[in-house]
Amino acid sequence: MWFDTQAEEAARFYVSIFKNSKIVKIARYGEAGPGPKGNVMTVVFELEGQEFIALNGGPQFKFTEAISFSVNCETQKEVDQFWEKLSQGGEEGPCGWLKDRYGLSWQINPVILGEMLSDPDPRKSRRVMQAMLKMKKIDIAALKKAYND
Repeated sequence: MWFDTQAEEAARFYVSIFKNSKIVKIARYGEAGPGPKGNVMTVVFELEGQEFIALNGGPQFKFTEAISFSVNCETQKEVDQFWEKLSQGGEEGPCGWLKDRYGLSWQINPVILGEMLSDPDPRKSRRVMQAMLKMKKIDIAALKKAYND
């Protein structure tokens, strides 16, 4: 994950949100640079056992919606918690998508959404899709209502 100068800040932010997560290692620039000696170069961190590396590489590259992380949630409480924490200082998008304060895109997905969208009854899946397209944060109760109508 390429950051300008916020790799450590971002890694600590993400680790604070997900259980079973930790900072593994922080490497700093030395005499050879290219960053100032002592500044954070990379941060290795884990989110739910998945390892990531954040790099302070400068302002050349920014995150786009072409890459996003998906968070599968079992309950509305989980959806609400991840949505609230990850969107804080960021930007809410449609259909369960958001950008966090660092510009990284996330999909906050209730597991049941995929189940309802893949229902063999096209009327049910169509109603669920139409309901979801009107949402920002996913509302499981509203999806179930659309599914069962």
